[in-house]
Amino acid sequence: MKFFIDTANLDQIAEAQALGVLDGVTTNPSLMAKEGITGKNNILKHYVDICQIVDGGDVSAEVISTTFDEMVKEGEELAELHDQIVVKVPMIRDGVKALKYFSDNGIRTNCTLVFSAGQALLAAKAGASYVSPFIGRLDDISTDGLHLIAEIREIYDNYDFGTEILAASIRHTMHVIECAKLGADVMTGPLSAIEGLLKHPLTDIGLEKFLADYKKGNS
Repeated sequence: MKFFIDTANLDQIAEAQALGVLDGVTTNPSLMAKEGITGKNNILKHYVDICQIVDGGDVSAEVISTTFDEMVKEGEELAELHDQIVVKVPMIRDGVKALKYFSDNGIRTNCTLVFSAGQALLAAKAGASYVSPFIGRLDDISTDGLHLIAEIREIYDNYDFGTEILAASIRHTMHVIECAKLGADVMTGPLSAIEGLLKHPLTDIGLEKFLADYKKGNS
């Protein structure tokens, strides 16, 4: 399973990279604004800054347009920024058309805002590199987001689609574990969800005992 971090915060991206497990980054205009990054030129520069931190991993850069022509124009501009850029396209009618265009022209894509198996099937048919089901947002409306991951995995395996399942809207560490068990290719979430995998009370207790015994033997 690949680990992506969902943020525009350069310090958090650098920390995940230093941990040695970072495979890529997803971000969006909302996350950019949260870091105070506004204005087209500043946003484009920030994408490049992210790519320079991530060691060869994919960086999803989202279009803000909603019409085919504008998405194509914006996506081509984003793709030219850096060879690690993956163009993030919304799951709408013109978005599916744009996915097909980008696929035909060698531009990698991430289909975002996916909430059903049918949407994921369309994205794969159109040649998306990644599909992003938002499991946390489904959980928020009392729908099983993890069940969607299982459905997409079954469909993609049935037809040998090359599109990777990128589990998005990851809220906590157990989301990561369950998505890994279901066969999601990628997870993207906050640094806290990744760091949570480090933690177990028995590890803490065991380390404390080892250190205590060491001090006794060397005092």
